[in-house]
Amino acid sequence: MQPTGDDVAGLIARSSPAVRRRDAETLTALLRDISGREPQTWGSIIGFGSCHYRYPTGTEGDSGILSFAPRKSATTIYLLDSVDAHAEALGALGPHTTGVGCLYIKDLDQVDLDVLRGILERSRAWVESGGDARMHLTITS
Repeated sequence: MQPTGDDVAGLIARSSPAVRRRDAETLTALLRDISGREPQTWGSIIGFGSCHYRYPTGTEGDSGILSFAPRKSATTIYLLDSVDAHAEALGALGPHTTGVGCLYIKDLDQVDLDVLRGILERSRAWVESGGDARMHLTITS
């Protein structure tokens, strides 16, 4: 996937329900602060910075270093280092569900934003360190 160059504010404004728009504004500010990068769209995903990933199988592609998507049912936060890397912190986060590399939050007001910040900072550091044997990463912007 590559950045699409669409308007970030427009993507947020089109998000529904209203809680997704509010949470997208909060996450945009938080991820901008953590990453030191400006947001850009990757289709319906808002990403900060970019990296190239390569799995041992040879599968490769591009992704935001940190990214999220304001989906209708929940905000999806993508964690390249996997949710398993944050098991302890997730226990203290508050209401959420997970997939292999996705954290789903329905309402940021119900989670501990300091815990979420820690998860995101650790994920960013893992990406910037180049990943591990499961996934090799190279920062591209």
